[in-house]
Amino acid sequence: MVSHLTRKFARMPLINVRGVEHYYEWIRKPEPDIEKPVIVFIHGWAGSARYWESTAHALSDTFDCLLYDLRGFGRSRLPQQPLELLYEMEDYAEDLAVLLDTLKLDRVYIKAHSMGASAATLFLNRYSERVERAILTCSGVFEYDEKAFAAFHKFGRYVVQFRPRWLVLIPFAAPLFMARFLHRPLPGVVSRAFLEDFLQADYNTALGTMVTVVSKYAAEVMPQEFARLTVPTLLVSGEYDKIIPPELGRNAAQLSEKVKYLEIPGTGHFPMLEAPEVYLERVREFLEGHSEEVFSCSKQVSK
Repeated sequence: MVSHLTRKFARMPLINVRGVEHYYEWIRKPEPDIEKPVIVFIHGWAGSARYWESTAHALSDTFDCLLYDLRGFGRSRLPQQPLELLYEMEDYAEDLAVLLDTLKLDRVYIKAHSMGASAATLFLNRYSERVERAILTCSGVFEYDEKAFAAFHKFGRYVVQFRPRWLVLIPFAAPLFMARFLHRPLPGVVSRAFLEDFLQADYNTALGTMVTVVSKYAAEVMPQEFARLTVPTLLVSGEYDKIIPPELGRNAAQLSEKVKYLEIPGTGHFPMLEAPEVYLERVREFLEGHSEEVFSCSKQVSK
């Protein structure tokens, strides 16, 4: 007998990208005789495309929104046989290029968050001709600190190892899990989805990407990547983000005249969910090309 879970995964839209079946979905409002531009959403560490859905629905009046789960996260499960794919951000940037090729998408907008924004930054520099504009939410550059990084990796390894599935059954586990990421609480069903994604993330992928993103190599390379940007880019920070503090975003934005900076008050690591009205208003201004009147390369705080 085929289980309910098996039937569920069998119905999911999957596309093969470099040997891994990736989950993807379209959120769009088809209109006769109107061809909308495509905007691609990229999630962060141990998450999935699920947390971008409300933003995508809000933008679907003017964009065809493509969402997908990064390799090893969410519904993009790794195959049983071992692959030689690595967990570098360059590899995830290449995954995106192959995904666009497979779907025959030539030029798109990019909307990425946290770790996904790091991969997107590399993609912007390697495939700048394929991107109209980009929005990087909760991203930045940091200085290497050997002791702090070693402590972070040690603690992170423990967190990734200790992920009992029964945590999702405890009523207060989800809001506690999300507390460090947020300044404003989210609805319970949203927090639960985050916890579910974290618990089902592939172990090697979660650990490998964590070590890659917070590393001496990243501290040396990412400032260079931001400085090289030629694609018009909006970098959005949350005022109270504890994961990637806003000063790291300001530092990144100052490296290129192509990067505009926006800091949204009263939000943490998920400003698009904590203050969706403000976030969407400023994002629309940028996507529509009206940002020159609104943003500057120096610190810009949304009121």
